[in-house]
Amino acid sequence: MSQKTVLITGISRGIGRACALAFAKAGYAVAGCCHTRSDLLDTLGAELDAIHAPHLLLQGELQNSAFPTSLVAQTVERFGRLDVVINNAGVSLIRLATDTDDALWEHVLSSNLSSAFYCSRAAIPYLLKNRDREDIPSHKPCGVILNVSSVWGCSGASCEAAYSASKAGLNGLTEALAKELAPSRIAVNALACGVIDTDMNRCFSEEEREALADEIPSGRFAAPEEVAEALLLLAQMPAYLTGQVIRFDGGFL
Repeated sequence: MSQKTVLITGISRGIGRACALAFAKAGYAVAGCCHTRSDLLDTLGAELDAIHAPHLLLQGELQNSAFPTSLVAQTVERFGRLDVVINNAGVSLIRLATDTDDALWEHVLSSNLSSAFYCSRAAIPYLLKNRDREDIPSHKPCGVILNVSSVWGCSGASCEAAYSASKAGLNGLTEALAKELAPSRIAVNALACGVIDTDMNRCFSEEEREALADEIPSGRFAAPEEVAEALLLLAQMPAYLTGQVIRFDGGFL
């Protein structure tokens, strides 16, 4: 009950996996989910076992609100508390708007935006219960919601209308929830990532990757572990830092 708990969606690889390991090493119990890659969940579970980190890893579909509700409830049942929610699960889509049919549009929005809303909505009642904990200083948040967004939610990308719209919606959700929950000492922030070296960007050829890196002032893609480090720092900030969409893009925008 005294050990803080983090819940991470899209935990099996990339940013989610890096967050799981970073928060575990910082002393958190780790809960999380993925949609399809049960094999990667097993691998992550073994890694968490190796560092003696309590964990709960589940497979399910976040686009339907029933699973996020169950995921949050099972997390609290297992660990007795919930402190940090990282809405990381998402998909990308590079396609002309005229080639984006209704099903693709709905899939991207439900994966990137609705899932974050469902998880946050389910988590809020449990985060509120932390207000009476004596081990949380009064200037610190009693709960934290962190949304993994994108710079394309701040400035739309050509051929990524659905993705850009979903991340812009996530930024708006961040700012709205922050205002709603600030009186209850729940901090809500988003990290708007630039180009991160994950499977989402494996679609580019080596030449395309080099050209893209040349457009970034920092001259490189960021590693998932760097994103996890930033999110861990945000989770530990004072409650007064809320409602922010922080660009993590190497100066790209």
